Amino acid sequence: MITQQGRHAQEFDFFGPYLGPIGITLGLPVVCYLLYFSCGPEYCFSLKHPALPGLTSSTPIFSWRALGVYLGWLAFQVLLHLLLPGKHVQGVPLANGERLLYKFTGMQNLVVTLALVFGLGFATDVLNLGWVYDNYLPLFTASLIVSVLGSVALFAASHSPWRERPPLLAAGGDTGYHIYDFFIGRELNPRIGSLDLKEFCELIPGLIGWLVIDLACAHKQLQEQGSVSVPMALVCAFQGLYVWDALYHEPAILTTMDIVSDGFGFMLAFGDTSLVPFTYSLQARLLVSRGPMLGALSIAGLIALKGLGYTTFRGSNSQKDQFRRDPGHASVAHLSSLPTERGTRLLTSGWWGLSRHPNYLGDWLMAWAWCLPTGSAAGLVPYYYVIYFAALLVHRAMRDDHACRLKYGKDWDKYCKLVRWRIIPFLY
Repeated sequence: MITQQGRHAQEFDFFGPYLGPIGITLGLPVVCYLLYFSCGPEYCFSLKHPALPGLTSSTPIFSWRALGVYLGWLAFQVLLHLLLPGKHVQGVPLANGERLLYKFTGMQNLVVTLALVFGLGFATDVLNLGWVYDNYLPLFTASLIVSVLGSVALFAASHSPWRERPPLLAAGGDTGYHIYDFFIGRELNPRIGSLDLKEFCELIPGLIGWLVIDLACAHKQLQEQGSVSVPMALVCAFQGLYVWDALYHEPAILTTMDIVSDGFGFMLAFGDTSLVPFTYSLQARLLVSRGPMLGALSIAGLIALKGLGYTTFRGSNSQKDQFRRDPGHASVAHLSSLPTERGTRLLTSGWWGLSRHPNYLGDWLMAWAWCLPTGSAAGLVPYYYVIYFAALLVHRAMRDDHACRLKYGKDWDKYCKLVRWRIIPFLY
């Protein structure tokens, strides 16, 4: 956290207001391109092969067809969201006392999309899913263009004098430093009619798109080799479970920092619609033309690792959500907690007695289960996600701790003495 004194006295995250936002805004797209160019059909960048084999690819970096397909994908998901029946849930009270109404159709969007993918792509040849793999690069470029232009539009709309009512601004995104506000997000809950743009982008087009890319890679492997390899099947199944879980528990997003306090700017727009689908699918893309032979013991170990990570991730999140909704519920009533001056209580036992962020630990364990099926022949490139995610979770834990210290004051210090470890018990 950096504190700037002056007219806009404000604490800046991500090494703001200039260095971090500019570096991340320009640097993350470069990282995404490097991940693509770092691997070719024969090998990936490593000390043994210090070259970028993907640069020799004939695939264009941009195509109008890819842009049209990507825009069609977004439009299709929006249409499903608007037309399909969904659950309506009120959000938490905002700074102005208002509670927004959200419509959740994540699971419905997923089911319809997968039905089309399997029905038209795998069961028949109507949909050539391999095209997605072949056009991975221009599709990413299309997503980048849309996320940048969308972020510019969101920032401009937050300043528009012609709106019927002034928008509710995010506390951390209304600093007056335009570069920082563009990056972090100025408006808290931008909407077009009833469509909440931030909540929709957070879960639906990026997460479902990620799984569709995985399945497109599996389809490409099926086309070229006549079968889907065990490593590819594990990666698709493991990541598919993660996507299903997020959408099944979609209402839980309403209490997260992304929805409650962060504005909707480039950070979330790019992260949700570009970074997630086109870098989290890296392992599936690499497995199309390579992958180790896995024995029964290795398969069992990977499934066990995924199961441990998922149990930790889902068990801790469900325990927290249940305690917030009804602390007297039989599943959480026996847990010890710390009362705070705000009138709320902080869990100090169960999953949340092990560390202050056990869900992050579960998330990271699952990340290993996604990367390990690629083996070691391709070097470190397939393990980008584990490395990146570790840095992301540590930073997020620091942000959470800082926000909670401001929120709970001395009670947070008491809590940290009771629950000492941030993420990994007895280690960190």
